Amino acid sequence: MTSFSRKCGLLCLVFFLVTLLLPSLPVKAAARVTFDSHQDEQNVSPGALELHGTYTDVFDVEIVVNGQLVNDVHMDDPDADNSGTWSYSLDTSSLDGTIEIALKSKDIGTRYGIWSPFIHLHVDNPAANVPEVRIVSPGETDAPLPRDKGAIPIHISAEGKNTITQVELRVNGGPWEPASYNETEGFYKYAWEVAHLDKKQKYSLEAKATDQNGNTGYSLTAYLAPNPQAIGQGNSSSKSENSGDSGTVMDRVYGATEPLPVQDRAIWIWETASYHLILNPNSWDTFAGFTSDTTTFSDRPITTLYLGVDRYNGASMLEDYREKVQQFVTWAHANGYQVQALIAGGTTPPYYGAYERYRTQAVREFEKVLNYNLASEASAQFDGINLDTEPYILPDFKSEKPSVQIQYLDMLAALMERKHAAGITFPVGAAIPRWYDSSADASAIPWKGSTKWLSEHIQDTADYISIMNYRDQADGSAGIIEQALGEIAYAESIGKPNSVIIGVETKDIADGGDPETISFHEEGRTFMEDELNKVYAAMQESPAFGGIAIHHYTSFIDFPSKWGPGGMKWAPPSDLEPPSIVSGPLSATAFDHERIDVRYGMAFDNAAVNDYRIYRSTEPDFATGPLTYAGTAKGLSYTDKGLLADTTYYYKITAVDLSGNESYPSEPISATTTSTPLKPMIIDEMTFEYTGGKAIVTLRVVDLETRTPLRAEVSGRFTQMAGKYVTAKAAADGIFQSSSETVSAPSGEIGFQPRRMMAPGYYWASSYDTLPYTTVIWEP
Repeated sequence: MTSFSRKCGLLCLVFFLVTLLLPSLPVKAAARVTFDSHQDEQNVSPGALELHGTYTDVFDVEIVVNGQLVNDVHMDDPDADNSGTWSYSLDTSSLDGTIEIALKSKDIGTRYGIWSPFIHLHVDNPAANVPEVRIVSPGETDAPLPRDKGAIPIHISAEGKNTITQVELRVNGGPWEPASYNETEGFYKYAWEVAHLDKKQKYSLEAKATDQNGNTGYSLTAYLAPNPQAIGQGNSSSKSENSGDSGTVMDRVYGATEPLPVQDRAIWIWETASYHLILNPNSWDTFAGFTSDTTTFSDRPITTLYLGVDRYNGASMLEDYREKVQQFVTWAHANGYQVQALIAGGTTPPYYGAYERYRTQAVREFEKVLNYNLASEASAQFDGINLDTEPYILPDFKSEKPSVQIQYLDMLAALMERKHAAGITFPVGAAIPRWYDSSADASAIPWKGSTKWLSEHIQDTADYISIMNYRDQADGSAGIIEQALGEIAYAESIGKPNSVIIGVETKDIADGGDPETISFHEEGRTFMEDELNKVYAAMQESPAFGGIAIHHYTSFIDFPSKWGPGGMKWAPPSDLEPPSIVSGPLSATAFDHERIDVRYGMAFDNAAVNDYRIYRSTEPDFATGPLTYAGTAKGLSYTDKGLLADTTYYYKITAVDLSGNESYPSEPISATTTSTPLKPMIIDEMTFEYTGGKAIVTLRVVDLETRTPLRAEVSGRFTQMAGKYVTAKAAADGIFQSSSETVSAPSGEIGFQPRRMMAPGYYWASSYDTLPYTTVIWEP
C-alpha cells in the first residue's frame, strides 16, 4: 500500500466513525422565531386574535403589526434552555383588510436582530374601514384657473365601505372647512379663494374624510401656487411659462437647496427630550447654558439642533403643539441656533418606512414638516430635515439585496420630490451608518441607471449626510477619521461643500453587539473631546466636512468627564425649586407574573426636568425613599421587572430636575402580577476587585425562599469604564465570576449590570436582588 493509500484509509476510517457518531451528537439549532398559529394569507375574524409560535436561542421577542404597533410578547421557557413558546393576543376590532405581522428578537449570542418570516392575515371588518381620500384636481403641475372664475375649485375624492358623512379641506394648516358633494361631477368640491394670497408662495392643501362610524382618513398633501400670470391672464400664458428644456418656472423658482450651512456642532434630540423641551419654556435658558458652555469640558458650542417631532405619549407635536413649536424655534433662532426637524420613517418601528408598501406613511411624516413651515412665520420655520431611517435593520436588507436598498433610495427620492413640490429650499440630510461605502451589503447598488455604493447614491440624492460614525477613537483603520474618508472624498468629487456631518455616540449601548467599541460612554467626555479635536484637525482642509453631530441629548447632558474619582458632570446654575408633581393620567398594568408597566404624565420645572423616579411597595400608604426606590426613567413610562407572582404592587412617581431637586410623589397606583409555576431566584451578593487592568465580578445566584445555590446561566455586561458583554453558567455553589476587558487607567470605576438569568424551573426576581449592585473604584 502506498503512503497516499494508507493516509486515505485512515482518513476514510475516521470519517466513517464520525459519521456513525454524528446522529447522537447534539447539534446547536440556529437562532430563530416562528409564527405557528396562522398561515400566510389566512382570513380571520374581527376581535381577539390569539397568536403563538416558538423560538430558539433568542430573547426579547417583539411583535410588529402593520408598521404601527410594536409590543412585547409573552415568552414561556420553563426548561431555561433559551427555547420555548411565545404568545400574544391581538385585538383586530379596529382593523380592516390586510394585517402584516412579523416577530423581531435578539440572538442570545450576538444580540443582533433575528426576524420571523412576514405573514399576512385578512380581516373583513367594514365597521373599522378607514376612508380613502385624495385631492384629485388641480394637480400640482396644472395651471390654476384665472381670477375671473372667482376661486379655484378643489376636487376631492372620498371612498370607503361606510357612508361618508363629512369631507373637509384645510390650507396651510388653517381650520378644517367643509367640502360639498357634487353629484354631477362625482366629487367633493371646495372653492379656494385665492385673491388675497401671495402669488409667489406655495400653499399646502390637505383633505380628510369621516364616515358614519367616526373613522377618519387623510389625504397626502397637494402643493399649489396661485400663479400671477395664470390668475390675471388665463391659462394660455401658463403653458408657455412652464415649458422649455432649461427647466420649468417651478424648477427655477422653487425647491432649489440653499447653500449648506456648517452644522458644527449638531445634536440629535429625540422625542423623550424634545417634548419636554418645547412644552416647558422654563427649560430653555438651562438648555442654552448647557449647549453653549465651552468652559467645563473645553469643547465647541452646539449650534444645530435635530429636534424630534414624531408622535410621543399620544400627541403629535406639529399638530397638537404647533404654537409651542413655533415659540421654541423662534427662541432658538434668536439665540443663534439652527433647528432641523428630526424624523425617521413615519412608521413603528421607524425603519419600516423604507419599504415601498409603507411609502405613504413616510411621505406623510415628511410632509408634516413641510406643511408646518408653510404655516409658520419665517422666524419659526425649521432650517432643514434630518432623516434617520435605518433600512439595514430590516430582515431582508441582506438576504434580498438590493431590494430594500433600492426601496430606501426610492423613498429618499420621493421625499426630495415633495420638498421640491412644496417650494421649500432648506437642506434635507440622511443619517447613514459608517459602512454604506465599505460593506458588501451596500456595494454595487443599481439605481436610476448607475451602479454605485449605497452611500454615493444617497449623497447624490440628499443635500447632506450625517454619518453615524460610532467608534470611540479617532485614529486607526476602524477609527472615526478613516471611516469617513470615503464619503468625504465622494462629496468633494461631486462638489458638495459642508455636506458630510460626522456623528459620534455618547449613549450607553447596553445590549449591542460591540458595546465597548461603539460609544464614548465608557471613556468619558474629556477623552471624547480629545479624540474629536483629532477629527477636526484631520478634516479642516476638506470643503466637504460640515461638522460633528452628537448622539444624543438625553445621554449627553448626563455624560461625565470620566468615571470614578475626579469625574464630573455638567452642573446647571444653583436651583432649589423642585419640579411639579407628575401630571396624569397614571396607570399600572400587569404584563405577566414578574412585570408591571407603569405610565404617567409630564412634570414641569422652573429649570429642566431630567428624569423620573419610580417607587414601589406592597403597601398602599408607603413612604418614598431608598428602601422603596425601584428605578429611574427618562421618558413617561417604566417597565418594572423581577417582581413576585400573585402580588399587588403600589407605585408613586416623582420628577427630578438637573440640580437633583425632587418633586412631591404622585398619588399611588397599583397592579397585581399573574400566577406562575416557576420559582423566584435572585442575586444575593456581588463583589468586585480591580487587578491587572481588569475588573473581576463575583456574584451568587440563589433560590429566593430557601437561599439554595443555583447553577443559573448569567448574561450581562460591564458598565462605566467597561462595556464587555459576557455569558456564563454559575458553578454548583451558585457563584458566577467574570472579568472585563482590559481598562488601564490610574483611576476609575467599573460596575456590572446583569441582563438575563436562566435556570430550569425558575425566573429571575431581580427586584429582590441585593441592591444596589456594587462597583469597583480605584485610584493611585
